[in-house]
Amino acid sequence: MQKKALVIIDIQNDITKNYKDVIGNINQAIDWAANHQIHVIYIRHENLSAGTRTFKPDTYGSELASDLKMVSDNIFTKCKGNALSSVDFTDYIRKNELCDFYIA
Repeated sequence: MQKKALVIIDIQNDITKNYKDVIGNINQAIDWAANHQIHVIYIRHENLSAGTRTFKPDTYGSELASDLKMVSDNIFTKCKGNALSSVDFTDYIRKNELCDFYIA
């Protein structure tokens, strides 16, 4: 496996209505990465703020979008705006010595 990763960020049920315009391109990128033995990583956002209406933990809205192609179990959760705030994600980067990233 290469030391590269495709990172899919926040493609969840609570995202904006226009994600349908780009989901086909995202899925093509996932196919490309999988075919080139590039790590495919999914990042989910959970909003822990009181009174939040979106990305609430354990809700349909916080789940990855159903039409998002899943080719790995590399799913990490963040609770802040920055994906690197996920300790599990940064541990995965370090463990796999990832150094090049494609972001979707």
